Amino acid sequence: MLEIRWHSRAGQGAVTGAKGLADVVSATGKHVQAFAFYGSAKRGASMTAYNRVSDKVVMNHEKYMKPDYVFVIDPALALTGDITLNGKENTKYIVTTHLTVEELVAKQPKLAGKEVHTVDCITIANETIGRPIPNTPMLGAFMKVSGMFEIEFFKESMKRVLKKLPQKIIDANMLAIQRAYDEVK
Repeated sequence: MLEIRWHSRAGQGAVTGAKGLADVVSATGKHVQAFAFYGSAKRGASMTAYNRVSDKVVMNHEKYMKPDYVFVIDPALALTGDITLNGKENTKYIVTTHLTVEELVAKQPKLAGKEVHTVDCITIANETIGRPIPNTPMLGAFMKVSGMFEIEFFKESMKRVLKKLPQKIIDANMLAIQRAYDEVK
């Protein structure tokens, strides 16, 4: 089973991103979960979201996991919390930040020796979508790092997920996904 943990602040789109990824994955015939855990439900409060993906029915509904991937869509959370908690030896970390991988690891030593990727999803979201909601750029970076789906297939699938939004917002999200895919390090 593939497990993903998202670290975010309420209002940054982690829950929507987790559900969007689940929608795309479930359309391929796999079993998937997307859920969140909130402390305070206030906008800006720290929160986590989760995905599980499997070829078999997912019976585990606990928030505890040993994630294969950790997405950090608020850069401060990489420095103030323990994003490595319960990580495996081969867990991959994708962190939205303007820092290089080396600079990030120097500021957060718990990431030393881990597979860490950086991409500035907030800047990408601001410049493409016009709002600092970095969930779709994070998914673009994930497609590059994981190789889960070809980027064109993923973008076409996300267009279906986002179909209720105005076309200009869908187009902006496609640009954000592609940019993060191209820029992740």
